[in-house]
Amino acid sequence: MEKSIIFLCFFVVMTTFSCAQKADNDINTPTETNFSSELIVEDLEIPWGMVFLPDGSMLITEKSGKIIHFKDGEKIMINNVPEVYYRGQGGLMDIELHPDYASNGWLYLSYSSEEGSGSGGNTAIMRAKLNNNSLTNKELLYKASPNTTKGQHFGSRLEFDNNGYLYFSIGDRGSRDENPQNIRRNGGKIYRIHDDGRIPEDNPFVGTQGAVEAAYTYGNRNPQGMAKNPVTGAIWIHEHGPRGGDEINIVQKGVNYGWPVITYGINYSGTPITDITEKEGMEQPVYYWVPSIGPSGMTFVNSNKFPDWKGNLLVGSLAFQYLERLELEDNKVTYREKLMDGIGRVRNVRQGPDGLIYVAVEGKGIYRLSPNTSSN
Repeated sequence: MEKSIIFLCFFVVMTTFSCAQKADNDINTPTETNFSSELIVEDLEIPWGMVFLPDGSMLITEKSGKIIHFKDGEKIMINNVPEVYYRGQGGLMDIELHPDYASNGWLYLSYSSEEGSGSGGNTAIMRAKLNNNSLTNKELLYKASPNTTKGQHFGSRLEFDNNGYLYFSIGDRGSRDENPQNIRRNGGKIYRIHDDGRIPEDNPFVGTQGAVEAAYTYGNRNPQGMAKNPVTGAIWIHEHGPRGGDEINIVQKGVNYGWPVITYGINYSGTPITDITEKEGMEQPVYYWVPSIGPSGMTFVNSNKFPDWKGNLLVGSLAFQYLERLELEDNKVTYREKLMDGIGRVRNVRQGPDGLIYVAVEGKGIYRLSPNTSSN
């Protein structure tokens, strides 16, 4: 009897998985495009993060540990960059500007660091200022611990909300059974801090004995996309699932996103991780991909240059090497479309201050998407 019940549960799960896989394969590839693309920054290896300075120039992080200032068609190397623990998925990751950068000059970095206890590395958050092509006034704001030699799941994206709080992600660091569901351990979480590294008093686990008080959510796997919804101000993320089950989530205070207790994915070997996809007290994703697309980078479009895309999400696909456009209605995905199909591993995407779209592709560089004249 017990074996029959186990088999029935497995059948239901796998049937659900199969249906989800069939539905999520329904992505459109347009025969005509309303934009043109131009490679504007060439010869980049793994351009992880990019951000625009007030003068319109661009700072680009290379995972290997370099920051490039792209200005007037030239690539200028930035000096005094923090040393990174370059292993597996770790390295120099995201870069973001303070919302009041024009006045205070603070920029923010996420990277893997060997500082702290234990051998190996873990994710760190730093702020610094840019002066004469060199980082100055460097301040370490947060360092996850303990270090580990595992090369998986460092995260890490950065985003400010409308109230000036800094959010960042740290993946489960390859320890799915220890970190994501334990609020007393770093990893598998979204964090929220003040711009100077102080922990907000209203963070959900402040005052809980032994808790990671900088944590804002838990039960996350490896978020490599984060963007502020320009209409609602909410912080959205996407995160890598295992084999299947990449997710889009909206960040909410103290919420448990379920990993690895619930997931729509399976082990890379093809065996089940869990027999449930939902559980009371654990948040369901806004959307999930089966099979996994390997999402990295995410931006909302609110540009008048692309009126047909307003309110859409753009997400990079590492696995299938395209840029995905998702139309939303009431926080539900109503349409999916492949853009730049076959371009390469899309690591990041951002809307620039000029209203155009910038796409970072591994082994190539930064592409700029401009609307075709006929589509204006």
